[in-house]
Amino acid sequence: ATIASISANLNSVPVLNGANFKDWKEDMKIVLGCMDFDLALRKEQPTSPTETATSEQRAYYEKWDRSNRMCLMIIKRGIPEVFRGTISEDITNAKDFLAEIEKRFKKSDKAETSTLLQNLISMKYQGKGNIREYIMSMSNIVSKLKALKLELSEDLLIHLVLLSLPAQFGQFKISYNCQKEKWTLNELISFCVQEEERMKRDKTESAHFASTSKDQGKRKKTHEPKNEAASVPAQKKQKQDENCFFCKESGHVKKKCSKYHAWRAKKGLPKLPEAK
Repeated sequence: ATIASISANLNSVPVLNGANFKDWKEDMKIVLGCMDFDLALRKEQPTSPTETATSEQRAYYEKWDRSNRMCLMIIKRGIPEVFRGTISEDITNAKDFLAEIEKRFKKSDKAETSTLLQNLISMKYQGKGNIREYIMSMSNIVSKLKALKLELSEDLLIHLVLLSLPAQFGQFKISYNCQKEKWTLNELISFCVQEEERMKRDKTESAHFASTSKDQGKRKKTHEPKNEAASVPAQKKQKQDENCFFCKESGHVKKKCSKYHAWRAKKGLPKLPEAK
């Protein structure tokens, strides 16, 4: 590695400040791994080679010893001097040195668990953005709690997600609670995305319909009505051009598809308004 790349790697690790220990430790391990200096953190210290040691044993010991020295220097570089002085100079093993730092700066598991649990329970979806990312962020908190020995079931997570959704999802939540079949987290994400897209589409269509009706009302006052017979071929052509995106058959659109409505009912999704 060049001096420039080594310097770039070292500068990518933030200085430990007491509040960033978790990120600092993760970044430190990544940098040491990329520089191929992490052997001393992954493997226990080998015994010093004796006169009868093989060349392979001597080479391995020298590699581990160099890794240990480089780890200690790089780790100490990422610690302010005021913190560095609190750790005994007798600790010459990089793995033990890192463990000693962790004892001083690692957050209390109880405090972190409490904070994560509070964040999870208080989460509310505002309806602005991406509902898939929102649900995944809740799932990520559950994963962090699991690492802290507090495991929440997928069923509980699904209920927490549904409780955090706004009033617009009211019918959607009722449909889930009334059905016997349970959803997996992936199914919940998929159905929530579909429901949000449907609501956005309905909102857009309603706004377009209101705008079109207003424009047609204005034109009616200034133009004579067209011959009804002339509009028949156009209506027939429009009917032929209709294609269902769900069953792929022609002659109707998705919202009028009986197969689509039957599929939604089977999955416990809310009934759509009847198409006019």
